[in-house]
Amino acid sequence: MDCYHLNRRNFLGLSAGFVAGLEVVPPSAVLAAAGDGGYPEAWDPNRPMVLTGKALRVQPVLMYTTAQRREQRSWKSWGGVQSDEGAAEEAGRITEELAALAAEAGFPLEILPVVKVKSVEEAERAQQGDAVMLVYPATGSGRVLEACFSKSGDTLVFVRHRSGPVYYWYEALSVRYLGTGDEVAAEPKPVSVDDVVVDDYQELQWRLRALYAVRNFQGARIVALGGPWGKYDARAPARAREQFGIEIVSVSYADVAPRIERAFADSGLMKRAEQWTAMYLAASNVTLETERSFVVNAFVLYAVFKDLMREHSASAFTIKDCMGTIIPMSKTTACLTLSLINDEGLMAFCESDFVIIPAGILLHYIAGKPVFLHNSTFPHNEIVTCAHCTGPRRMDGVRYEPTRVLTHYESDYGAAPKVEMPKGQEVTFIDPEYATGRWVGFKGTVEDNPFYAICRSQQDVRIEGNWKKLIREVRDSHWVMAYGDHLRELAYAARKVGVQWEDLSRA
Repeated sequence: MDCYHLNRRNFLGLSAGFVAGLEVVPPSAVLAAAGDGGYPEAWDPNRPMVLTGKALRVQPVLMYTTAQRREQRSWKSWGGVQSDEGAAEEAGRITEELAALAAEAGFPLEILPVVKVKSVEEAERAQQGDAVMLVYPATGSGRVLEACFSKSGDTLVFVRHRSGPVYYWYEALSVRYLGTGDEVAAEPKPVSVDDVVVDDYQELQWRLRALYAVRNFQGARIVALGGPWGKYDARAPARAREQFGIEIVSVSYADVAPRIERAFADSGLMKRAEQWTAMYLAASNVTLETERSFVVNAFVLYAVFKDLMREHSASAFTIKDCMGTIIPMSKTTACLTLSLINDEGLMAFCESDFVIIPAGILLHYIAGKPVFLHNSTFPHNEIVTCAHCTGPRRMDGVRYEPTRVLTHYESDYGAAPKVEMPKGQEVTFIDPEYATGRWVGFKGTVEDNPFYAICRSQQDVRIEGNWKKLIREVRDSHWVMAYGDHLRELAYAARKVGVQWEDLSRA
């Protein structure tokens, strides 16, 4: 499998590790230890893309009771788990099922041993801090059920209908114990009807993926070169910090300018940047239509940006004044550099716009793939055009899309990728309403990769859903896009992070 589309001559000797696809590692594995000269390890297009993030800890709890026969009396409830022996068998079944789920999840899960509980006291002892409480209520009372719910985090409830011994709580679970999302209550219930799964482990898996994304979204750390701002809404950085707990590490250009100067004076780094450029341009689906030196300089900037991320233990990066201030310092544009960082599984955004960046971080963790921050156009006849000069190439997490390396459009300078997305590719969008906490989501299908006089990576996308309603959402701001359909995970995650979500594809 020629994932990087290298010519046969250049493909020989490349590691087979890349074809294994997506790996899941902690951020430190991507923010590699410094090599010679203090810069991160070599850029390697053959290295599998990684999904950074903390593993989601899950505590499975099997709730049951032991029924005692009473002559001429009702002595047991519904449910196929009524004894210690039956509970042991069910716990083994749960362990096997969750091991299979974790093996194919595609994101890091730490499944703790199943805990069997029959009383409120046992349920309370089963609590595991920030772990997701995954409750299997086979039999038992409502008091024990509520004691199983997480006191400080998230709870999911799995009940059986046909996937094993039927559960009493397949019948008894009701809104007496669950919130519906539309009731007004003095004390909102900690578990919602949306947190319940019947039989289907695929339904459980996508909820766990959404919770994994939420946990890594909240408290995410991002380096903001030139500081943060909000396009058309100055409140955006403050809201990102206060509502989502995003840690914004501001780095000034005054601090970075000497770093860039030292990088260009480092003969070892310059030699490696030349080698990386040769590797990048050797790919059979890459064409160079700008000066080669701009690409070399983009790799030097890559080393500087990665060094900043490693120094601040941040898996995300953004840059303000990327169409001006950085250009004289680096003798190129940041466009290609940001594309390279995204392709590794980290996050890199242009313009430092914190109206859109929180949505980009959440979508990145949900999709498990790079996301494309872009400008949008006025929707018409079900079509919208999406364009920016920083498009990632590895949008599916594995293959590199065909790319023309051109100048950045507005400056006609530097190196910017024009990424060709496959026609027919399904994509998911988020369009935030400034910093109000209301996000609009919808799906689309790539119809074309035109070459208009606009930003270089550009797609005409057919909107799936209420495109006329989308017109009323056009705010001349940024959107973010990812390959695939992630709307159900986004809707679920939005409730967890306090975002008002509107899905136009299901409107």
